[in-house]
Parts: sequence; structure tokens; C-alpha cells
Amino acid sequence: MYAYFIGRVAQIGSDSIVLETNGIGYNIIMSGRDISELIPGDELKVYTYTSVREDAIWLYGFLDAQSLAFFKLLLTVSGVGPKGAMGVLSGASVEDIEVAIIAQDSKMLSKLPGIGAKTAARIILDLKDKVSTNDVLAGVVSDGGKTKSGANVATGVKAEATEVLTALGYSASEAMKAINKVEINEDLSAEDLVTMALREL
Repeated sequence: MYAYFIGRVAQIGSDSIVLETNGIGYNIIMSGRDISELIPGDELKVYTYTSVREDAIWLYGFLDAQSLAFFKLLLTVSGVGPKGAMGVLSGASVEDIEVAIIAQDSKMLSKLPGIGAKTAARIILDLKDKVSTNDVLAGVVSDGGKTKSGANVATGVKAEATEVLTALGYSASEAMKAINKVEINEDLSAEDLVTMALREL
């Protein structure tokens, strides 16, 4: 219904904000992680998802297109509604959730707000083939089709380094987290990346 709103933050609540646009205040539900970054008076662009039920229409908002896309992906999981999906995004970053899905780390997912062991297992089962390892490794952050500069260049090196670290006995989740802490440049080899990532483990 609405793709996004551009306006001024008029009010901030515990789980929602009022965004004033052209004299109208829109109540938008947002994750605690996003709300913590805002202050009243901020001018911002909020990407939105409209939830329509028999008794209510709700707007769910996100500070970037990547989070909105992942929110919609979570909604495809059986038993996960808008409120549950927003709880997931309040508890961890999209990148951390994707890493947990790829590594099949149900323990990490079950610690997120409103997610039990059964739902965590269902998220992994339903989304493991929909989450791209290369995107997670590259740390790609989409915004209207744009990506971080140099992300694709580094993907191959990161993938190779991840394979080496997992062969050494580290989990895919541990390997990817360590690799993402290392500053990557085009001259860095996979061997150098492994050495630097090992210092982070």
C-alpha cells in the first residue's frame, strides 16, 4: 500500500513512533533497535509494510530497505506474523539472523523475543534456501538497489576464508562473524584473511 514515508519524528514510544508528513501523523510500529537510533525532530525516510486485518490496519516501519525485505521474508514462515517478525528484528541485526540461519543455530534464534525452539527450527527450515551466503559474507546492505562499494569484490575471498575456518573446526557462524570484523581491501588474500580472522576468534 505505502512503500515509504519521508517526514519528521513527532513522538517516540516504546514500540512505535509518530511520523509527521504533510500535516498528518502516522503511527508506525518499529523495532526497538531502530527506535533507539531516533530522537524527536529527526527527519527521516521510513520504509513501510501495511498489515490489514478485519479489526485494524497497522504500519510497520524500517530504517532501510534490507530490513523491510527480511521482515517480509520472515512473514513467509509458518507461525510468524508481523508482531513476531518485528520481535525478531528487535533482538538482532539482519546480518546476525542470516548467519544463524545459515549456520542452523536454533539456539541463537530461540533467544530472540517471542521465538521459541519450535519457531526457531521452522525459521531455519523455511529460510535456509532463501538466505544467500554470499550476501552475508559480503555484508551487503541494500538501499533502493544500491550496495556497499567493493562488496562483490570481497565476496570470493571471504567465502574461501570461511571454508578454511570451517575445515579447522569452527562453525560457519563463528567463521563469518570473525571475518566480518576484519577490514577488507582488494589486495587482501584469503590466506591473509584467515590469519586475521583467527585473531578475532
